[in-house]
Amino acid sequence: MQRLGRHNLPFYRIAAVDSRTRRDGPVIEDLGWYDPCGKDPAKQLEINEERIKYWLSKGAQPSDTVSDMLAKRNMINLDKWNKARAARKKAVHARKDRLAAEALLPKKDPKKDAKKA
Repeated sequence: MQRLGRHNLPFYRIAAVDSRTRRDGPVIEDLGWYDPCGKDPAKQLEINEERIKYWLSKGAQPSDTVSDMLAKRNMINLDKWNKARAARKKAVHARKDRLAAEALLPKKDPKKDAKKA
């Protein structure tokens, strides 16, 4: 989501963005908008469901807020997404722990091992 609007009157664009870009960086494709200050709840959210389904099928990862919005429209199964997100976080933490453990272990010198033999 890209924040637009003015002070105390936010407006958000829902967009497909490369994960390496900043929040307000260049977008690949605009997928809709969200107006949290809209008076009519039916007019607060406008999304292109077909294009969102396309990006999700290509592996796009919605933010927590966008995934909640999509779940309210029955476009995704929120439990499935939460389990997948937890599995990804667990894998990332395991990799970080493994790399940290490798960094703490003393490095073996093959020359010293050859002298002992």
